[in-house]
Amino acid sequence: MFNALVVEKNDEGKTSASVQQIGEDVLPAGEVTVAVEYSTVNYKDGLCIGPGGGLVRNYPHVPGIDFAGTVETSDDDRYKPGDKVVLTGWRVGEAHWGGYSQKARVKADWLVPLPEGLDTRQAMAVGTAGFTAMLAVMALEDHGIKDGPVLVTGAAGGVGSVATAILANLGHEVAGVTGRPETADYLTSLGATQIVAREELNETTKRPLEGETWGGCVDAVGGEMLARLLGQMKYGASVAAVGLAGGAALPATVIPFLLRGVNLLGIDSVMQPYDNRVRAWARIAQDLPMEKLEAMVQPATLSDLPGLGRDILKGQVKGRVVVDVNA
Repeated sequence: MFNALVVEKNDEGKTSASVQQIGEDVLPAGEVTVAVEYSTVNYKDGLCIGPGGGLVRNYPHVPGIDFAGTVETSDDDRYKPGDKVVLTGWRVGEAHWGGYSQKARVKADWLVPLPEGLDTRQAMAVGTAGFTAMLAVMALEDHGIKDGPVLVTGAAGGVGSVATAILANLGHEVAGVTGRPETADYLTSLGATQIVAREELNETTKRPLEGETWGGCVDAVGGEMLARLLGQMKYGASVAAVGLAGGAALPATVIPFLLRGVNLLGIDSVMQPYDNRVRAWARIAQDLPMEKLEAMVQPATLSDLPGLGRDILKGQVKGRVVVDVNA
């Protein structure tokens, strides 16, 4: 028997989450069983834990959209007992039981070997948010980052924090957008050289184009903010869009795309090809300064998760929350 955070729904449709002891016999099917060491707290986890269940379709359910740990048993030749592995995506923690458990069973294709230079705790300090941030940075690089500051929206959140640290470490000038003035020192410590108040980018304007300001952008917000910043991009610059916290609608015109050649790059971390996942994790080990990573981390345990799930939905979580599932 081992501990897991289990979300259940009663006959009235209300959900509740509690730490319970479960056995391997109730784990879902998969070729590899992993002794989980660390997971994280992401926005989707808050939706899965919170009232109504959000993304969850079948109960009981174990949330946790990523995890890192050690292979315990494997029916796949690519993984042997004792191998260190990391998993992000593939709807783990949503459609398939996830990382808020001391053991997990998954398909071998979903795993990636932990790259040299990262331990399991560091991998989850990066987590899905950091993995997504690296995918966004790689997409900007593939399309060419222009001279000038690179804008990062939602900069104090999980994706934004890691994107800021990576871009600064690569030598780019980074402008971090935040709605919380108290996070300015935190963003500066990650390498941001300019702090932009969220209200500045949320102001409505009838002008489809403004001054050419940003050489690239990692946008973790979407909605009105994304529409506004498109008109501020330099000619040929790219926006890597990774989040929908500001809404799925895009109240913009085609003018930034036609007259400035702006590229809007959609980043989906869920079903990335294996080679791209390996490449992204290798780049994380190489280009993300670990001392800055530590500054982002808040520790947590399984019993902390119900409260943290509520907090992240309210925008009250800063940086990365690393869950030690064995604590």
